[in-house]
Amino acid sequence: MSKANQTPENKFSVRKLLSHPVMSYLLAILAAFVASGIFIALMGYDPFKAFQTILVTSFRTPNGFIQTLLKWVPLTLLALAFTVPYATMKFNIGGEGQLLMGAIGATIAGILLKGLPPILMVPAVLLAGTLAGAIWGFIPGWLLYRYKINEILTTVLLNFVTFALVNYIATEVYPNPEVGHPTTIRIATEGWLPMLVDNPPLHSGLILMVMVAIGVYAFTNRSTRGYELVATGANPRAAGVFGINVPVMFMMGLVIGGALAGLAGGIEVAGIQHHLIEGMHSNFKILGIIIGLIAKGSSLAVPFVAFFIAVMEVGASAMQRTLNIPIEMVYIVEALILLFVLLVDVVRRK
Repeated sequence: MSKANQTPENKFSVRKLLSHPVMSYLLAILAAFVASGIFIALMGYDPFKAFQTILVTSFRTPNGFIQTLLKWVPLTLLALAFTVPYATMKFNIGGEGQLLMGAIGATIAGILLKGLPPILMVPAVLLAGTLAGAIWGFIPGWLLYRYKINEILTTVLLNFVTFALVNYIATEVYPNPEVGHPTTIRIATEGWLPMLVDNPPLHSGLILMVMVAIGVYAFTNRSTRGYELVATGANPRAAGVFGINVPVMFMMGLVIGGALAGLAGGIEVAGIQHHLIEGMHSNFKILGIIIGLIAKGSSLAVPFVAFFIAVMEVGASAMQRTLNIPIEMVYIVEALILLFVLLVDVVRRK
């Protein structure tokens, strides 16, 4: 067969491969690992050992798997806190601050409501965290609704306000004098989440997260309000013509996003930390945004992408301990995955 006859078939095969969403994204992930492997090799480390450690640590021992699940819970909620406003094409960059506000609300409720039975205490602690996060999402939503102030600016700036609030509460309101780091006293044990597994410890927030993720998917894809959110993001002008209150949809998306991030903070306090700690948000940074963008704003894809990122995060710590490779290398891998996923979309369009 001549080259002229082979070329159309080859072009068709490549085009077909790139047009398949799953295959194209798998190629993007593979390209990200190849590119980061070159960086690791240039640094003088073995990229194969590094990637083996990153990808296998979560499944090697029960402790590694449970640590992955514990990180999966807040990462999924933070990513959903980004994707729900993103459905209206608004960007919630304040997930860190909203998580901390949820932790503040949960901590205060867990201290003040001491004496309630666990059946009332646990829901109260989680509800306080969710409401605190929702309020922190309502502020930029209202500023956008009332004064047309860009939500990216307000959500970012509110993060810094939250950092100061955490420091104040942990050092002035409910300080723990036995700890050298700004930390509050513990919440009442009645407010601790029930455990699914005691050794290694795994709290029941995992079940709650799965239920919330299913609820968010049902809301955004199977409800009238969810349709209005998506329609607003697709074409705000057309949505307004057909009777959708577009500014309210913008605000509602940010409030729901704040509530989800606040719930993540409440689960962290009630399930793991049991008190408010300055810097507790540093375990997640902006991973929620990265996961939301890799998932292309799909609430169905978010839990799966979040689990993959949780695996990488747990593996990164093991890689740093065993191979002395800087943990920042995983951040490079995650950034490259996002970059290549975005590039794949450009290639597919062309």
